[in-house]
Amino acid sequence: MKFKQMSEEIHTNIGGVDNITHVEHCATRLRIHFKNKQLINEEAIKNIEHVVGIVSKTGQLQIIIGPSVHEAYQDFMDVSQFEEKDNNTSLESIEIEESDEKKDFLYYVNKFGNFSAAIFMPVVPALIVGGLILAIKNLLVNYFNVPMESGTALLMTAIFSAGFSFLPVYLGYTTAKRLKIEPIMGAFLGCLLVSQNISGVTDLDFLGISIPNVDYSGSILPVILGVFVMSYVDKLFEKIIPETIKYFLKPLLTMIIVVPIVLIILGPLGTKLSEYAGNGVMFLMDYIGGIALPFLSMLYPYMVMLGFDKALSPVGFAAIESLGYDPVYVVMGFISNLCIGGTALAVASSLKDKGKKGMTYSFAITALCGVTEPAFYGALITRPKVLIGTAAGALSAGLVAGIFGLKSYVMGFCPGLLTALFFVAPDGSAANMILAAIVVVVAVVVSFVVTKIVLIRTGEATDAEKAKKLSVNTPVQ
Repeated sequence: MKFKQMSEEIHTNIGGVDNITHVEHCATRLRIHFKNKQLINEEAIKNIEHVVGIVSKTGQLQIIIGPSVHEAYQDFMDVSQFEEKDNNTSLESIEIEESDEKKDFLYYVNKFGNFSAAIFMPVVPALIVGGLILAIKNLLVNYFNVPMESGTALLMTAIFSAGFSFLPVYLGYTTAKRLKIEPIMGAFLGCLLVSQNISGVTDLDFLGISIPNVDYSGSILPVILGVFVMSYVDKLFEKIIPETIKYFLKPLLTMIIVVPIVLIILGPLGTKLSEYAGNGVMFLMDYIGGIALPFLSMLYPYMVMLGFDKALSPVGFAAIESLGYDPVYVVMGFISNLCIGGTALAVASSLKDKGKKGMTYSFAITALCGVTEPAFYGALITRPKVLIGTAAGALSAGLVAGIFGLKSYVMGFCPGLLTALFFVAPDGSAANMILAAIVVVVAVVVSFVVTKIVLIRTGEATDAEKAKKLSVNTPVQ
């Protein structure tokens, strides 16, 4: 247990297991939901070994670990012995604390972003694998004479399909888990939607009511809306059904009520909303894409810092679902991550201390591969002037990507060099991939050069105090 000591110290300083309501993680952060903020010692947590920084949210403390966060999560769960079934009053406790906070626009963006992270981040490994496998298959078929009907191509297509076509099943499970109902019931609803007897089938009806023909393969909103309705129905039956027959009767009655609502109303509605979102993205990119994308790329690191990036992820999913590609969400993350990597490379090359130089180089490589928190919190935020280089790179690369229309054909998180195959077109044409390569060069080179100029003029890289962890762990408000 590499993170055992860290987990023990976090457990102590967060108020113990009785103060925890929910634990989850994203690509780099351990997210702990709590009941009472007064019991938490944030200063102590910031100085724990392996903790890069913290972000304090309403009802949630995000502890930045880095790429090893899954291992840290497992160790924390073992150390804390936390079980959600022992914290059934958690939602009420959170609402009591939140009632004292100003519920403005940013408050609701935060809430939506936290919810999106909880349901989408567990699915990320399947999406990344499926997307990369599809890209590799397209390369093999179009450039290496592998027949489309060959066993190799069919197997790779099946792996992709398992990642994306069954997305409603995964999202049904994670959404139900987040809403604190039986996760398997959410997955059950997702399985129903992608069933060959439902998805894309015509002339269906329920008690004489016509069921619209909808292809639910790879959809996101229908199952999420359905699980929301399921959570209310589940809670109602939890109260009124006798304990002796609840185990059998509650899931049966829940599905009898929820399934027709989803198939007749919510499924078609969610599909239409996805289409409108996709059309809205295309409208913006057609008219202001060359301007919007550079600024979004510049702001993306701060969206990640504040958790707003997850609030935009449904836009990317909707674009992929309705258009077949995403010209915004993955692209701006790709550009931003490369620029942070380029800036971190410049910082590392300017350091004199070999230990700090090696650590910062590792942060830079990690950022170029798509995970930026170690570099951003461990090397850049303590030298705020170098973020000028990051912004310059994002502006330059964003202009190139926006003007020439860079597209990602796979929806994913943590885009970087390791996921560059997201930009391979399904027909095997090389234009989009070449454009992605140009964007990589512009982002990294401009960020690196501008950051070096800033470092030379300000002399920040030679100040050994800048690398201390004191400033790294300054809490983000």
